[in-house]
Amino acid sequence: MTFRFIHAADLHLGSPFQGLAMKDAAIAELFIEASRKAFSALVDQAVERRVDFFIVAGDVYDGDWKDNKIGLFFNREVARLERAGIPVFLLKGNHDAESVITKTITLPKNVSEFPVNKPGTFKLEHLKVALHGQGFAERSATENLALAYPKPEPGWFNVGVLHTSLTGREPHAPYAPCSVEDLRSRGYDYWALGHVHDFEIVAKDPLVVFPGNLQGRSIREQGAKGAVLVTVEDGRVTHERIITDSARFGELAATVEPDDDIPAILRRLENALESVAEKMEGRPLALRIRLTGRSRFRNELTARADDFRDEVQAACHRCHEDIWLEKLDVRLEPETAGATVPVDMLGLAGLIPMGTFPPELLADADARIAEITARLPGGIGAGDLALGDDAETLLAEARDLLLARAARAG
Repeated sequence: MTFRFIHAADLHLGSPFQGLAMKDAAIAELFIEASRKAFSALVDQAVERRVDFFIVAGDVYDGDWKDNKIGLFFNREVARLERAGIPVFLLKGNHDAESVITKTITLPKNVSEFPVNKPGTFKLEHLKVALHGQGFAERSATENLALAYPKPEPGWFNVGVLHTSLTGREPHAPYAPCSVEDLRSRGYDYWALGHVHDFEIVAKDPLVVFPGNLQGRSIREQGAKGAVLVTVEDGRVTHERIITDSARFGELAATVEPDDDIPAILRRLENALESVAEKMEGRPLALRIRLTGRSRFRNELTARADDFRDEVQAACHRCHEDIWLEKLDVRLEPETAGATVPVDMLGLAGLIPMGTFPPELLADADARIAEITARLPGGIGAGDLALGDDAETLLAEARDLLLARAARAG
């Protein structure tokens, strides 16, 4: 017997794109809508390829809904699968755990959800396929869920569905921890995992797969994103990736020379951007550019930060119309080492050194950042870096800004 199914995870519908500093509202909206477009593209593929069933291994939603728009969108898409005769099996992850999502929209009859209080099994009699899984009741699942999964159905193709970090996958939180040996002990033929946003073949006997998320949402989630199409032919399991993302994030590092003025720096960037444009594969790109090296124009660049950022964006567009500056990270070294800058106006005692920051200064800055984060409106401080960067980077930017202002005042 031959059958095929799609294994997806981490749709994160309703998630905002993080860190985009775009001034063009239309382009920003394109990136914000990318997660929905990615799921619609995957449904298109499922219908076109006539798959036999469809799995989402957790985090359909990014969190509780502000309104019903996200639920209505998901309902519309899975209804397309119902009309194509494709059953859908959902598992709740940490972002859409039972305790997190408070609103509901009635889903089509082709949608089945795994229970959250204990493992459950769904059977497709005509295919002799059994799917076993348990969703999250709470956002944090610290116990090993896999060990309680039921024994395999003898003579059937058994699929385990689990939202997990396995033995650890930084920077993802350690939820439903387990080992590959724990998974193998269940005797299943395929493990459909979720939670980790990078595509990974964890093991081949049996096949244990993280498909990654459908759409990158921040600079930490770069490269092609999508799901996995699994084909089972006479018991032999093969897979292929289905790429669904409609926008991407990338990074570019460029080193400047001490005597490079702004036009020279822009020329260097344009040369480097040529290779970036070749890898976009027809998708808009949110690009973070990092400048390093030593420059005698460092203070001038800092003083003209906004204008220089616009010049870099213009350079991006000279290379490709759909390269958009996600962030310009200027980390140029000062001409002279050993100097210090007073920073009383920043609320930090002492002097900021031009070189490495001492541990006590970083600790003080971390404490101040924590105080600010605690006062932010709900949701803004939910990311790993509530102010966009770590203490060392923020201190360096503050130091450079003070130097630039001092130079202009002088």
